[in-house]
Amino acid sequence: MFLPLKIKHHSLTGRITFRLMVLSFESVARNKGGPGVDGVDLDCFRLQLRPLLLSLMKDLKEGHYLPSPVLRVYIPKPDGALRPLGIPIVRDRVAQEVLRRLLQPLFEPLFHSSSFGFRPGRSCHQALRRVLELHRSGHRMVFDADVTGFFDNIPFSVLMRGLSYVVADGNILTLIERVLKAGVCEDGVVHPTTVGTPQGGVLSPLLANIALNFLDWHLDDLGYRFVRYADDFVVLCRTTRQADEARRQTELFLKEELGLTLSSEKTKVTDFKEGFNFLGFELGSNRCRMRKKAVENIKSKIREGTIRKRNLDRQAIERLNRVVRGTVNYFGADFARCREQFRMLDRWYRMRLRCMKYKRKSQKDNCRLRIAWLERMGVLFFLGEHDRLRSKARDPPNLG
Repeated sequence: MFLPLKIKHHSLTGRITFRLMVLSFESVARNKGGPGVDGVDLDCFRLQLRPLLLSLMKDLKEGHYLPSPVLRVYIPKPDGALRPLGIPIVRDRVAQEVLRRLLQPLFEPLFHSSSFGFRPGRSCHQALRRVLELHRSGHRMVFDADVTGFFDNIPFSVLMRGLSYVVADGNILTLIERVLKAGVCEDGVVHPTTVGTPQGGVLSPLLANIALNFLDWHLDDLGYRFVRYADDFVVLCRTTRQADEARRQTELFLKEELGLTLSSEKTKVTDFKEGFNFLGFELGSNRCRMRKKAVENIKSKIREGTIRKRNLDRQAIERLNRVVRGTVNYFGADFARCREQFRMLDRWYRMRLRCMKYKRKSQKDNCRLRIAWLERMGVLFFLGEHDRLRSKARDPPNLG
């Protein structure tokens, strides 16, 4: 169980150095992102980098740091709903990255081995491989859980309790509490925040793992096998009775200990024969392929890049190639069986390219714009990239 340690960390503030500030800014710059409520972007911040970092470092070390409200934006989800995101200002993103770099090494050894989200050296593919491994070992029943609005509803008290088990530096705890209570700016109006941690914040993934680490060790104490990636997790059991009991125990623990609830619509007990969705894949007894929403999301990105009024030039091709590479790198994993889906996507993709080129939809254009010409233009295709990825994985390493 995740219990308080005998030795806590008291002197984290003293570890804030100018080098740490620079490394934190470089990490924020690599992740890019737009400006927050103050309108200052990364390029503007970089013009006065040294004095801004020195000022921020002084505020953090002396406890005078006051974060600004995050800018509320909404991005469309594949099902048509909107996902709320919070964009902190650049200065606050750097401050959060400093705190993350101080805290991550302290909590990493305490996290459960079945937690894979937003941790160094761990990935979605590893989580999926673990699910398939448990299936092969006889765990065919699945409790597929979905926490209702986790990031927006996690109580501050749970986050601070998890932090205080390891951190005894009052200044650091106060800084994190200020980040949580910074508020949200929407349509020019600042709203106070009393629960949750905004999606889009640098510190939010680590805080999510700290909160759900309580659940991880509770499930472990009960003897369950599970796989968690941030707030998306499945519990794998050998019988339906065990899966039902896992659901009951999880609902009870989330409600009483973490102040959270499971979505009645998205949470279910199923099996591999019926199949379930996890991390963008549809998993089943004999299948591991892209889920329908993932396919539609890919098509939406391609539609945005193949609007007929635009030209099929080098810039457009490069943007589309990034979509193809990203899709194949993720869904073309060695355990996946997405070849036929890639083939169907390619047929539809070529149709979109021909419509873009000739500003119309006609089967006659199949002969006018052949695949070989598209390939000479540098267009990448899903199936071709998939086969190239598999071939590269089979090639022996070059030791010369």
